[in-house]
Amino acid sequence: MKITVVGTGYVGLVSGACIAEVGNDVLCLDLDAGKIKTLLEGGIPIHEPELLSVISQFDGPAIELGDGR
Repeated sequence: MKITVVGTGYVGLVSGACIAEVGNDVLCLDLDAGKIKTLLEGGIPIHEPELLSVISQFDGPAIELGDGR
């Protein structure tokens, strides 16, 4: 299933990671270019224990990022 999540904060990013972890393709959008840049550089823009390890496991298009433009 292909799912789009709007927002990469505490709710959106965690939800998107969990949805992708169970086998769905997820597109996470955020208007905050800084958050998208942090994610593209391999970081996490929020404090959430273990989230980086969940997101880091995706080696392909399971999670895509964009700024909605």
